[in-house]
Amino acid sequence: MNPYVLTALLSSLGLGTTLTFASSHWLLAWMGLEINTLAIIPLMAQHHHPRAVEATTKYFLTQAAAAAMILFASTTNAWLTGGWDMNDVSSPIASAMVIAALALKIGLAPMHFWMPEVLQGLDLLTGLILSTWQKLAPLALIVQTAQAIDPLLLTTLGLMSTLVGGWGGLNQTQLRKILAYSSIAHMGWMIIILQYAPQLTLLALLMYIFMTSSAFLTLKASSSTKIGTLATIWSKSPILTTAAALVLLSLGGLPPLTGFMPKWLILQELAKQGLPLLATVMALAALLSLYFYLRLCYAMTLTISPHTNTFITPWRVQTTQFSFPLALSTVVALGLLPMAPAIVMLV
Repeated sequence: MNPYVLTALLSSLGLGTTLTFASSHWLLAWMGLEINTLAIIPLMAQHHHPRAVEATTKYFLTQAAAAAMILFASTTNAWLTGGWDMNDVSSPIASAMVIAALALKIGLAPMHFWMPEVLQGLDLLTGLILSTWQKLAPLALIVQTAQAIDPLLLTTLGLMSTLVGGWGGLNQTQLRKILAYSSIAHMGWMIIILQYAPQLTLLALLMYIFMTSSAFLTLKASSSTKIGTLATIWSKSPILTTAAALVLLSLGGLPPLTGFMPKWLILQELAKQGLPLLATVMALAALLSLYFYLRLCYAMTLTISPHTNTFITPWRVQTTQFSFPLALSTVVALGLLPMAPAIVMLV
């Protein structure tokens, strides 16, 4: 893609998200979401592959439906309350429509069906943008309007997303689909704690972005899109393989890695709020996700591909990829747990 066009599209992505962050007016927020959607569509379709075009079409249709629902909900709310202020969603119909539309935007269950299919049709870097940056604006709107939304509805969405994200990834062989279900499960963790401790939602989002970035950049560095190709990585780059396995375990929430921190704090907060049963179900749902991360780790580190050499090939061409983002995100995804007390004090 032409670098000038790429710069314009990435700037538009940033502009759309910033506009939604800064707005307290429904129309401005809707405009930011639309700019965001229209900016990523050329990035998704840039390879002109039938699967990429199909994924782009599916993404456009779902996002357009969600945007129309947001516009309809905000108009209904303005009609009933006489204002477009985002903090004044007093109508239960409008608040239910808003949360349904925003859940469709970020792929919360049961509005998650587009997410694995769309991510499967994209290249890894565009998939990374879709899994991280594109979640920010809708999540900001959910955080702003959370007080007006029925707590039972938020809890149901969060619990369903965590269960579907864990259950759906079990029988997948495509790595992008596994990461899509991982994204759905992590969104469930963020939504379920939102009404009790919004700062933990932001902490979980930040940790999720670092861990997912590290996972996608690792797969990009090793050109892997299927579980079968993971078995060939270790003979090419053993250090990358070790780091990738640890990042996957961090995504699963195993101590002493970074991913354990948000899950631990969320379960602790749920128990404090007098919801031990919900905390138990969430912990069990996390085990479902952990199973398919362990499956990937097993394929990557404990199996030998029948078509690979069992030694490092010295004549292999060195990679020309820029590795600083991968190194930074991997360090953050693995080593932040000892700083948990300081982070809790900050949030």
